[in-house]
Amino acid sequence: MTPPHPPKPRYPSSITPLHRRSLLRSITGLGVATAWPAWGQVRQSTSPMRSLTIAQVVDTSASQQDVSRDFLTGARAAWQDINLKGGIRGRQVQHLALEVDSSAASLQGVLDTLRAQPHIVALSGTVGARTAARLGKLLHEDPLAIAHVAPWLQSPETEGDESTFAIFASRQEQIAHALKSLSVMGVPELGVVFASRQDYDNYRNDVERMATQLKIRMQALPPDGDLKRTGQALHASTPAILLFMGGTPELVQFTQGIEKQNRQRYVVALADVNLQTLMQMGAARNTPIVATQVVPMVTSSQPIVRAYRETLARLFDEPPTPLSLAGFLAARYTHDIMSSIEGSPTRQNTLQAFQRRVSVDLGGFRISYNGLQRNNAYVTQSMLTSDGRVIG
Repeated sequence: MTPPHPPKPRYPSSITPLHRRSLLRSITGLGVATAWPAWGQVRQSTSPMRSLTIAQVVDTSASQQDVSRDFLTGARAAWQDINLKGGIRGRQVQHLALEVDSSAASLQGVLDTLRAQPHIVALSGTVGARTAARLGKLLHEDPLAIAHVAPWLQSPETEGDESTFAIFASRQEQIAHALKSLSVMGVPELGVVFASRQDYDNYRNDVERMATQLKIRMQALPPDGDLKRTGQALHASTPAILLFMGGTPELVQFTQGIEKQNRQRYVVALADVNLQTLMQMGAARNTPIVATQVVPMVTSSQPIVRAYRETLARLFDEPPTPLSLAGFLAARYTHDIMSSIEGSPTRQNTLQAFQRRVSVDLGGFRISYNGLQRNNAYVTQSMLTSDGRVIG
């Protein structure tokens, strides 16, 4: 029986890059619901029998748009390049973006789509972090038996799960790296700013536990709903170094508040923060910001990074960013594992291929497992300078 056609995504069939400045104008309102931008769509195959459908779940909510946009751009670039080079075992890849707003209803809609369309053989590169964690949990509880590959900042609860295959360091691993770096520097005290009540509830215990292990005193700043006001309310006893738990738009608001302070502050953020977008959105220029990074520097000479830069320049009018490199890596990892499948990839044999958890070297970015557990976590840090450069 001919499999049903996938629902037509709300994107044009041609590549339509969205310039970063247009995106910034759309999300500067910080909290106002925005339209999902017309990001480039992969060319559709004329024969569904000669193609494979791989879906990517993308969080369109206002706080995640900068992360999701770049990540999706990198994934699209990778899949288009893969198709130009023959696809997967001679079959073109239909790259289907499934939009969600991180709500329970929209994630349930993803599960309904997967049940109704068994020709979707895998999920690859779910973004953003909250959506990836929630979807991983739902897939663990629901017997859909589909591979959930390379989600963005997956939750530790899904590590070792039979259907989730992480390649990026989790938020908890990033927190540990950031705090260890501060401990080595001899930082005795750390302030922690939570962008939302949910972030406070989800991550406070993790930060407290790691701070205690490293003998760093922690002063938590619970959210009050207005991050600019939170920044303005800092006082002399608030630590000079602050760990920020939130996304790019929230960090912009916070730094605009601390710009009014007389005391110099230093902010440490995680990989959900897009440093390039941060500067363009008007973050305080006098506040040094360091962010963890779970992929190599985009200026790296590693073969996979060079391939990413060349592909992005050829297919999209976009500058390289860590987040689009992450999307590129997610797609390339999915391609490499699926290329090992004998015969036509199906949902079942694709899941089995990933469950073997073979080590993969993506041109210098290595992914390996010890049993069900990933045994490597790439984490480094980059700094946004006052003149807008990102250095690592």
